[in-house]
Amino acid sequence: MRYELVIFDWDGTLMDSVPRIVSCMQTAGIEAGLGTLPQADIENIIGLGLPEAIETLCPGISPEQAERLRQGYAHQFVHVDTTPMRFFAGVEDHLARLRLNEAQRLAVATGKSRRGLDRIFQETGSLDWFHASRTADETRSKPHPQMLQELLDELSVPAERAVMVGDTEYDLEMARSLGMPRVGVSYGVHSPERLAASQPHEIVHSVDELFTWLQG
Repeated sequence: MRYELVIFDWDGTLMDSVPRIVSCMQTAGIEAGLGTLPQADIENIIGLGLPEAIETLCPGISPEQAERLRQGYAHQFVHVDTTPMRFFAGVEDHLARLRLNEAQRLAVATGKSRRGLDRIFQETGSLDWFHASRTADETRSKPHPQMLQELLDELSVPAERAVMVGDTEYDLEMARSLGMPRVGVSYGVHSPERLAASQPHEIVHSVDELFTWLQG
């Protein structure tokens, strides 16, 4: 079926940004006196809002050290780290085709901050691709469904006529909370087995497979 609204996660779903996130968090962890944080642990928290991600990554961390880690990560990501970030191959062309369907709208629900999402929108020229977006710092972090509910309300689309696309259980669980259809992508950070626990309507393994499914 064709959904009226397709809501995409960003990191690990549309953009190949996971290596940059891991690199920045590892450097920030060293600078904050936490040593080298394991790659798998960092990949596990991608998709959460940054405060929630730090709390999950470093349980029991002091508020002062958490703030050093947060600031260090943000500084590395914006000003220092040069690990390339690009859309996954095919994403731009596929989104352009979806945008030709005036009966279908597109949105973003991300663990990024509003400032971070707006920055990447500007850098990639992709702001006009989406009808709406929500970030973790202007609502509640995944897996709480508030950001999805706000998008549904803003665009006047019932949950059953929308679909959430993401690479983590956090994406799928917030959709499941609302009874919203959901698709897991296995080329991001969480394994197909982990995605399957959230009972998605489909798990896809490539960008081409994802957009073929979305186009019915």
